[in-house]
Amino acid sequence: MERKVMLAPRWYTMAQVAELLGYSVAKVKTLVYSGELRSLKDGGNRRILPQWVDEYVERKAAEPEALELVG
Repeated sequence: MERKVMLAPRWYTMAQVAELLGYSVAKVKTLVYSGELRSLKDGGNRRILPQWVDEYVERKAAEPEALELVG
């Protein structure tokens, strides 16, 4: 019997990050090009490490405006 192994992605495309965050691809591109969301260049493509997505979310959640909405 063949077992399928599910591998977690080592990095994401901008489209994948947009889907994860519920953003448009254009918004993710804006975040990347402004430096608000880290990325690296791989050939002609941009890639975003999972921990960079987590860092972005943590920074956004720590902003005073976000804290007011929660509290």
